[in-house]
Amino acid sequence: MLNPIEEEMWFFIYLLEHYAAYKNLPTGDVLKQWDERGITQEIYDGYWGYHTERIENAYEDIDNLIATGKHC
Repeated sequence: MLNPIEEEMWFFIYLLEHYAAYKNLPTGDVLKQWDERGITQEIYDGYWGYHTERIENAYEDIDNLIATGKHC
């Protein structure tokens, strides 16, 4: 069984990889984009909301963070 920090990290990696596939971009490019906009930690911290909803809801929220800097 994973501890909560490991669980959050695994989900973050899962979300990063699936979001990159959704955008048809390399994972490294997506992470760089998140880092440049200063939203990587915010996305990581979104675990408690993102993992309880449809993955597409997380994609929409991330797209909004990229566009506006705010959650939708």
